Amino acid sequence: MKILARYAVVLSLGLSVLSVSAEDQPDHFEGKDSETLEEAIENLEASSERMEELLEEEDLRGSPMGEIHRLTYTLEKAMAKIREETGLMAEDLEQAHLGSEAGDVERVRRYGEKFLEKAEILAD
Repeated sequence: MKILARYAVVLSLGLSVLSVSAEDQPDHFEGKDSETLEEAIENLEASSERMEELLEEEDLRGSPMGEIHRLTYTLEKAMAKIREETGLMAEDLEQAHLGSEAGDVERVRRYGEKFLEKAEILAD
């Protein structure tokens, strides 16, 4: 019975430590959505610029750290959208490439234009 009581005490202490550490975790935020490649680029630029400003501060603890934490949510969403869109761009480019090998004008034009539309957004 003493062994069971000891396990109960150890278990209750462990659970109290877990609840304290969960309370110490920073809040989670949604971040700005990046529905399009344009939005993703805008969010990436604005949030990166602000992060750069914050990183120049001597002391990042407190408010600057909290703001950086919030910015990372927007940056993660922007990067995910950019990865998705560049993956689609790679597929379009490959289709244009294969079309050029086959002499398929229609295919080259269709996929080449899709690729260039997004490439222009990235290049701006």
